Amino acid sequence: MDAFKLLTRSSKLKPAASSSQPASRLPSTGKAAHAQLFRSADADKLESAPGKKRKRAVDSTEQDNGEVTADLDFFQSNKRSAPAPTARSNEDDEDKDSDVDEANDEDAMDEVQRRTILNSHKIKITDLRDMDDIQPTIPVKESKKKKNKKELKRARRIYPQPLVSFKELRSRYNISRRLAENVAEQGFTLPTEIQLGSLPLLLGDSSIPSSEPDLLAVAPTGSGKTLSFMIPVINKIVRHHHTQPEEKGILSVVVAPTKELASQIVNEGRKLVAGTGVKITLMRKGMKVVDRQGDSDANMLDENDEDSAESDEEAEHEGLKKGQNHAPVTKSDILVTTPLMLVNSLSENQTTSMAQLPLVRSLVLDEADVLLDPLFREQTLDIWRSCVHPDLRVSLWSATMGSNVEDITRDTVKERQALSGNMPNPHPLLRLVVGLKDSAIPNIDHRLVYAATEQGKLLGLRQLLHPAAASASDIRLRPPFLIFTQTIPRAIALHSELKYDIPAEAGGSSRIAVLHSDLSDNQRSDIMREFRKGEIWILVTTDLLARGVDFRGINGVVNYDIPNSAAVYVHRVGRTGRAGREGGIAVTYYTKEDIPYVKSIANVIDASEKLRGGKGDKSIQKWLLDSLPDLSKNSKKELKKHGVKARQSSKHVGKDQDDGRNKRAARISTKSGFERRMENRKRGAIEGSRRRKAAAAEDGNKSEGSWDGLDD
Repeated sequence: MDAFKLLTRSSKLKPAASSSQPASRLPSTGKAAHAQLFRSADADKLESAPGKKRKRAVDSTEQDNGEVTADLDFFQSNKRSAPAPTARSNEDDEDKDSDVDEANDEDAMDEVQRRTILNSHKIKITDLRDMDDIQPTIPVKESKKKKNKKELKRARRIYPQPLVSFKELRSRYNISRRLAENVAEQGFTLPTEIQLGSLPLLLGDSSIPSSEPDLLAVAPTGSGKTLSFMIPVINKIVRHHHTQPEEKGILSVVVAPTKELASQIVNEGRKLVAGTGVKITLMRKGMKVVDRQGDSDANMLDENDEDSAESDEEAEHEGLKKGQNHAPVTKSDILVTTPLMLVNSLSENQTTSMAQLPLVRSLVLDEADVLLDPLFREQTLDIWRSCVHPDLRVSLWSATMGSNVEDITRDTVKERQALSGNMPNPHPLLRLVVGLKDSAIPNIDHRLVYAATEQGKLLGLRQLLHPAAASASDIRLRPPFLIFTQTIPRAIALHSELKYDIPAEAGGSSRIAVLHSDLSDNQRSDIMREFRKGEIWILVTTDLLARGVDFRGINGVVNYDIPNSAAVYVHRVGRTGRAGREGGIAVTYYTKEDIPYVKSIANVIDASEKLRGGKGDKSIQKWLLDSLPDLSKNSKKELKKHGVKARQSSKHVGKDQDDGRNKRAARISTKSGFERRMENRKRGAIEGSRRRKAAAAEDGNKSEGSWDGLDD
């Protein structure tokens, strides 16, 4: 029996909850605090009731069910499901469809209301076209130069009517009925900021007198960007199937930088396309996406079988096993791929130029700043140029986006418009930014820890694994969490150093794993599946998992090696605090060698804490920002390309006299130099013994097989 309970019977005292439960809420234990990161009381009033007519538009069945949009959880589809759609007669459906325009007029907001809601959610939408395409040129005078700049900025701003509830997808934008039901079945009710601002633009808002735009969208990590581009893409394909059923082929392409992110997009897309007749496929090695000359009609799949999704994939898989020449051409509507896979498929057997994708009307670049980085830029632009349909629309999505991405996008759009001829009303290129551009989400705690040396970092990490031993530290990080390193060898070394730190009673070494690009696809998929299921608690990885991959239950992120740039830091720490969940922690260790590279990360943390307002204590003080050195442009480029020099891989490190010293200083281990010398001697003795035995065996074989001639 609990002695404390026995002693407190007469005093009527209650046991302290802190003794058995953690003091703070963990992202892995609860629902999302709120789907939206930025809100205000004025915006809530406008969203709930912008006008008297809007109040009368509420359905009585919704009031009877007690649905309150702000109280429903947005992301937790497993915990709470949307109510089943009520049966309606055909007459009711016809009446509803006929009254859509009237409902839109009743629900329409004026510009002041739209501006108030967008500004309160920190949503800024800007037209990036030339001023000649937006409105007549404003005459510029020297005396009013500043005023004219403000007028130009004001002329570029756009205020579409925001999406207050996902119910408006059907009532206001008239999307596919089945698609709207799939959205409701996933439990999506209250849109996040990026969905609130981008969906009206991509679905066609009556408040904007222009066609569907090209879009650059910048929003915090975990804010629902995948849903923002998948709903318009699927709805556009459903409409195309109704208007042009004879035209079959790849209608949309989604490009992602990693296989893990591409696979995640496909999994989320399949939930939305169920029952719509739209097929989404993950690009695999050897898959054929175009029908080249010389291909037989027997390779084509049955285009008229709507219920043959599984048989189609089996046929494609069998064709891939036999070789690409025997693989059928995929009849997928949406193709999700990495850049290199699609480029290789389009350039197969093409000596002069790449094959074209003439039917593609939507091109989505997820994590666009990486796809247009020099590593993937040429491949991404080749895919863009291969989509030759005149009505092509491009959308670029990321949590960080530099000015170079905007310049490349603007130049490419102008180039395509010039090739297609002088269009009387070219579609606009818009930029949508949520919050502060290139900033971390404000609902997680950031900790910047000076560890002095590699041994200090390893000691600090072990204290996180055993929080009871860290009596002097206020950091309490509980699994599951991610650990990021700079290189693959360091990830492997750190995993081998930590894999026995978890006691056998808790699962031992099976609870920690390492994931990097040198592993096979099957190994990577198995590790990801076990981590999502909770069988793996701690995952050591490189920047392979830094972008886009959604882990909704991650309690924290540890930057064992300092990120190569502020953008990488934003994406790394964005693996926790997804969907507005509170309680995530981001711990970044830095050593003496890292001090020149810390300031950019400290600035990101400081901006994030300013967005959070008065919640919590500031971890970055002004004296630290003032004392940290600035980094030159060349140093930033070198850091972004290779990382910190002391921890670079051997192929990037020069052969100077300090190489051996740097390698020893950057070694991940707690073994002493004496232990290492003894291990090296033992290892050398074993290898020498093996070589001697092999040489002796070889000499013996030669002596047995030699011929000394005939005996006399």
